[in-house]
Amino acid sequence: MTETPTVLVVDDDGDVRELLDEYLTEHGFDVASADSAAAARQRLAADPPAVVLLDVGLPGEDGLSLARHVREHHDIGIIIVSGAGDTLDRIIGLEVGADDYVAKPFDLRELKARVKSVLRRYQRQEASSASAPTETDTPRHIRVGRHLLDLDSRRLFDDCGAEVTLTRMEFDLLEVLATRPNRPLTRDQLLNLTQNRDWDPLDRSIDIRIGRLRGKIEPDRTRPQVIRTVRGIGYMYVPWQG
Repeated sequence: MTETPTVLVVDDDGDVRELLDEYLTEHGFDVASADSAAAARQRLAADPPAVVLLDVGLPGEDGLSLARHVREHHDIGIIIVSGAGDTLDRIIGLEVGADDYVAKPFDLRELKARVKSVLRRYQRQEASSASAPTETDTPRHIRVGRHLLDLDSRRLFDDCGAEVTLTRMEFDLLEVLATRPNRPLTRDQLLNLTQNRDWDPLDRSIDIRIGRLRGKIEPDRTRPQVIRTVRGIGYMYVPWQG
């Protein structure tokens, strides 16, 4: 039997915590809650959930700081929840490693769908990691510029053998690009392949992560040669010949 996934709701609004607890429980989730970052840290240390729904506007330590802590210490899903007009919070949340973003006021059905989407991505990755590669598999190491991408360990190494830190979403995006060399991919395709959701014109999450990846793998991020922009389409990985 598949274990029931736990969602940790971190919000200082008791009404929101109660609403989400009732709704998500009715739809098959175990729900835990915390009213502050300090309480959430205690819950995370004792029993990490599968997904964290994290409000930005927490008292004391804010949600963005907590998101950074979660990403550094736990391999779990993070969905940032913030006011509809707080574009900066959305961008920073994605930059610190959040998997998705939901604006308040949110539709409960959409939020549930996003939670399920994040869960599916993590479950797929766990299943992939548990499957042992065979000799007939496609190459499990890909040269990305001067770096080496190890698909089995989900790690990136520079030309001196030192590991380059990637968030889960950065790795997923780089893997999708590197396994489709010389093939332009739209933002919609990239979001579908990495997050199982569609792109909208206001969504900058792919551009943000592309910029961060370029800063880690390109010799000159202002003149990218490995991950190139295809005007009017999206992005393309080009095997580097240097």
